Amino acid sequence: MSEYDGGDTGAEYGHVEAGENHESLDQLHQVDASQNNYDSQFGVYEQDHASAESTSFDQGHQVSYTDPSGAHYEESDFTSYDHSAAETDHVFAAEGSESASSSEFHQLDAIRAQLDSAFSEATVIDTDTPPSIAAG
Repeated sequence: MSEYDGGDTGAEYGHVEAGENHESLDQLHQVDASQNNYDSQFGVYEQDHASAESTSFDQGHQVSYTDPSGAHYEESDFTSYDHSAAETDHVFAAEGSESASSSEFHQLDAIRAQLDSAFSEATVIDTDTPPSIAAG
């Protein structure tokens, strides 16, 4: 720092400063992330079928004759047919899927930076006769 005294010129003094700045920057950056997924899908298929059938066939023929002398004649034809059926079907199916996943992510960054700078500043006073300023 230096000062200037103008003496009988009537000027005030000036101010000059020069130096260096040293600073550092520390930064910590941290990221934590996770992801979980779960999926399930199930299906059930079922089918029922039932049927019933019944058939009956009857046929007949009957002849009966009695004459005046008491003779008797009889003829019979008869057919009978019966059919019954029952049927059931059952189908069952199931399918499914299930999945799960998990992931994690971690990151840690440490940054250190050194900042160096030089500076100078001065206050100059203008007068009729410029003063000489010397840095000390």
